[in-house]
Amino acid sequence: MRKHIGWIAGTAAAVLVAAGAITYAAAEDGGGGGGLSVPGADGADAGFARDMAVHHQQAVEMSYLVRDRTKNPEVRRLAYDIAQTQANQRGMLLGWLDLWDLPKVSAKPPMSWMGMGDMPERGDGSLMPGMATDTELKKLGTLNGRQAEIFYLQLMTDHHKGGIHMAEGCVARCTVAVEKSLAQGMVDAQQSELTTMKQMLRERGAGPRD
Repeated sequence: MRKHIGWIAGTAAAVLVAAGAITYAAAEDGGGGGGLSVPGADGADAGFARDMAVHHQQAVEMSYLVRDRTKNPEVRRLAYDIAQTQANQRGMLLGWLDLWDLPKVSAKPPMSWMGMGDMPERGDGSLMPGMATDTELKKLGTLNGRQAEIFYLQLMTDHHKGGIHMAEGCVARCTVAVEKSLAQGMVDAQQSELTTMKQMLRERGAGPRD
């Protein structure tokens, strides 16, 4: 398992090293520096940036919650890597909206840019596919040790599946090349983390939620 966690840490580091370059490239690609048109406020580029920023924020919150609920080094390392990677990606997404001078909040429902704006929400704070409810987050904050590890891994598995679906939507619909590239990177990294989390759950006598 240490080999898997080490690979994830390396992947996360590579993502963060590339973050600055991608952000500057986005400024030139979509922010007017290169003379190209700015994405529309209701298009996939802006929609993905807004929605994924919200999605990522919850992943960061869950990851820091579990770090305080367990002493297991592998779970704590995974949680830290997810928190750091997604916090930095969130900053990039919000930074692009600033560069494009587009609002960070839309009057349209989440996922409208994917044609899913009329999809019923789970409610209780779960705004998009894979997001945990407020009740589930509160529960995570009450668990300790192995129970906290299992519930976190289950919640994050659901979260990653929803995030991958969104990122694949950007790969198919976004027009800014560096944003599409970042989205594909999210797909690749989170699919790898799904494999790792499945193994970690199996080691704890559990599995993903159906």
